Amino acid sequence: CIPPYKHIKMVTPCDVPVGVITGDDVTKLLQHAKDNGYAIPAFNCTSSSTCNSVLEAAAKYNSPVIIQASNGGGQFFVGKSIKDKDACAVGSVAMAMHVRTVAPFYGVPVILHSDHCAKKLLPWFDGMLEADEAYYAQYGEPLFSSHMLDLSEEPDEENIAICVEYFKRMAPMKIWLEMEIGITGGEEDGVNNEDVDPEKLYTSPEQVYSVYEALSPIGNMFSIAAAFGNVHGVYKPGNVSLQPARLQTHQEFTKEKISASEDKPIFLVMHGGSGSTDEEIATAVKAGVVKMNVDTDTQWAYWDGTRKFVAENSDYLQGQIGNPKGPDAPNKKYYDPRVWIRKAEESMGERCGVSMDKLGSKGTFPPKKPESGTTPIYNFKPIAHNPLKDAVEGVSKMVASAMGK
Repeated sequence: CIPPYKHIKMVTPCDVPVGVITGDDVTKLLQHAKDNGYAIPAFNCTSSSTCNSVLEAAAKYNSPVIIQASNGGGQFFVGKSIKDKDACAVGSVAMAMHVRTVAPFYGVPVILHSDHCAKKLLPWFDGMLEADEAYYAQYGEPLFSSHMLDLSEEPDEENIAICVEYFKRMAPMKIWLEMEIGITGGEEDGVNNEDVDPEKLYTSPEQVYSVYEALSPIGNMFSIAAAFGNVHGVYKPGNVSLQPARLQTHQEFTKEKISASEDKPIFLVMHGGSGSTDEEIATAVKAGVVKMNVDTDTQWAYWDGTRKFVAENSDYLQGQIGNPKGPDAPNKKYYDPRVWIRKAEESMGERCGVSMDKLGSKGTFPPKKPESGTTPIYNFKPIAHNPLKDAVEGVSKMVASAMGK
């Protein structure tokens, strides 16, 4: 049972479809979150089981949700034995197709996202964009809703320049871009920043504005992960020196620079939430954070569900037959993966609910589950023409106009 979160607000649900959303609907949902003082949790998933756990939690706790694939998660999804150079992209695409197939049945809006992509992982990013373009040509929308480029280890100029080039490719399909400037400490998915200079863990307002200045002429579908002492991994609350108040300074600086009427003109993202206090999370959300990554805590929750089941049923898990009921009594009802994996899913789902509660997204979107039998089993409808060429030309003209060419 999750206690009411003191910062939660009763809001009119955002007017977006259920299932995977893309394009303008992503913008609308994230703007709704910023305007109404909540953030959407983004859960790293590595299997159909973890994806389903997240979707079930979103429906249970009345929340929109973000499901994201990491490079390592994509590799796991396709199979650890597959050594093909495109394995991580293929696995990420497979995860996206699974979520697209089942998400409508849960009745909540879902943003499909890919997580941290460092410079060395750009071939993975390219593979997913190739899939987006192919999907767009056939269905009129990208496969993924959004992608993240994490080039924070590179010099700012290079980081921003690469983001600009990719954003130009993504904008015609209306794919949201998340980028990071300033470094999140700790280690995640093969990117190790445990020994980074502490000063680099805090992004300056000037850095944030430089990103806005470079990306806004291309489009408005982007968010910034600005570091404020965040650290990947698991830590006790209070053991991480977070300074979320810095985020409000970023908003104020950019607002003044662009003479914005909106108090929070930037969409911000929070990484490395483990070890954050409720107050620190609330401060970050109040400053315009619309998305927070969750991975370490849900990994533990998934395992913990299995651990508890094994501990409680140890006598029935020592062989296929033979338990306290007799030497010939079968144990299939205990070792069947559908039994113990289900316990993992339920435990992970409860932890997802905790994040939804802390971020204030709980209760913001009562599920609209379809009547049984009304959702097509194969819910993919190709369009008659390819809109990508027109979209690319349109964005090129817009960028040229914005740049005064």
